[in-house]
Amino acid sequence: MDIETLNNVLQIFTKVLVIFLILPVHEYAHAWAAHKMGDDTAAYMGRLTLNPLSHIDIFGALCLLLTGFGWAKPVPINPLKFKKQRLGISLTAAAGPLSNLIAAFLVTVIYRIVISLSFVRESIITSTSAVSGAEMFLYILQCFITINIGLALFNLIPIPPLDGSKIVSYFTSESFDRWINQHQMIISIVFMAVVLSRVISGPLNWVAGHIMDFFWLITNFIPKLMGA
Repeated sequence: MDIETLNNVLQIFTKVLVIFLILPVHEYAHAWAAHKMGDDTAAYMGRLTLNPLSHIDIFGALCLLLTGFGWAKPVPINPLKFKKQRLGISLTAAAGPLSNLIAAFLVTVIYRIVISLSFVRESIITSTSAVSGAEMFLYILQCFITINIGLALFNLIPIPPLDGSKIVSYFTSESFDRWINQHQMIISIVFMAVVLSRVISGPLNWVAGHIMDFFWLITNFIPKLMGA
């Protein structure tokens, strides 16, 4: 198997892991935040769980595999149960992307610890195969970081039904919200066409790169601490 084919296989494998491990965390974060804000609708509907089968949306999973950006089934909420409806909606929506960024940061920490281990560096240097086991593991960690950041940024786009639209609703007027609700289907269809055309991939990747640089910067102490 050549390097390019191996990279493609690893990418698909990692994206499948993300679908079954990270998307449930994203949706669980929504349900947990809603629960903390006083709304148990998601819990009653079986969404306050890390079971991936309760959260996966087939089309969103396919988009993740094909474009690197995707989504799961929206977590149901009842804004009437929030003491402060707009704040509750906004914070519940923000919990999902935040969980992805936290996951990306934690995996960055793991990556820097692993790559700082002397036997890992030696394994990479002395490997006689095209790709060593250590390199494959590090590659998977890199994909986890990239995909988590990508998911967070994609979901922060203020277009319904993404989380970003609910986050900004805290700052918008009721008349604007009504207009969005009335035209949500058209907006969503146009947006999906844009996503599938991959027009937004460039800007999102640019922002993702800066976030990764920031995570790398604030974890620079790890190799120094480990004497690497």
